[in-house]
Amino acid sequence: MKIRSTILLSVLATSLLAGAVQAADVSFPPAADPQTQDRIQALSRENLLLQEKLKLLESCSISSTDLAARNCKRIKEVAADIRRQRQGMADFEGYVKWMSENVAGYAKYISAGSVAAGFAKVLPIPYAGQASVMTKFVSNAAVSLSSASVAINKYLATSQQFLTRADALDPAKGGSPAEVSELVRFADQDLLKGMLEVQERLTSTSELTASSLSFLETLNHYVGSTDQYWQKTKSLLKSGDDKKEKGFLAESTTSLRNRAQAFNGKFKVFDDTVKRAAPMIKSLVAYDELIRDIDPRLAHLSP
Repeated sequence: MKIRSTILLSVLATSLLAGAVQAADVSFPPAADPQTQDRIQALSRENLLLQEKLKLLESCSISSTDLAARNCKRIKEVAADIRRQRQGMADFEGYVKWMSENVAGYAKYISAGSVAAGFAKVLPIPYAGQASVMTKFVSNAAVSLSSASVAINKYLATSQQFLTRADALDPAKGGSPAEVSELVRFADQDLLKGMLEVQERLTSTSELTASSLSFLETLNHYVGSTDQYWQKTKSLLKSGDDKKEKGFLAESTTSLRNRAQAFNGKFKVFDDTVKRAAPMIKSLVAYDELIRDIDPRLAHLSP
């Protein structure tokens, strides 16, 4: 079916064309009358102009099938970004799991170090005197990492479902308007929602990592340079093995730094694909609404 505005313009052009032809066919006196000749020529020019406009309108008209074919191609482009996202999902899941296992190990240093800072007065603000904040940070980190893991696994299932359905579409054949429309709605309501949730959870994980690393690096620095601070921290840790504790702190800091760099690099790639895919999915929805508007067969589909 043709777009309504094009139909109306075509009908209008046809009506004007018929009027011009009818006017041109009216019997006039012999050609000796210059005004009559001018009028006939003017009507002929108008006739040709209307014919050209009508052809242009017909060539610009588009059907719901044409729009579905365009959406089908765009879906394939979105699918390519989704595949790139999924390549990093296993790494994200592994990093979140690793952080979950190690944040408990950092907890005693973060907690003891922040308490000691209040006594030793060596750590700069915002660390000194924020023991309660850092203690809450440790507990909140566990909840945040658990939520990130759930979001990643859920999105893996949703994105795989989208890819399976997208692969079944054939742009060369245009794709079924109904199938394309249903997949567009799935992309908007399920895929995009899951994608944005993963982005949000990974952002929180990145911020959590940065906070942990910043504190551990500062703590490690003062442990090696301020004996008063270390003695207070050690007493809170209730450990007599200075070498072991200092070594573990240094190794933990280095390990977290290296893993954080790898994570942030892959997260940037994921974030870039989200920034491309999200507006593309919204454009799919806009086209889909137009398809439903001009094709009564699709109007009954769930929004």
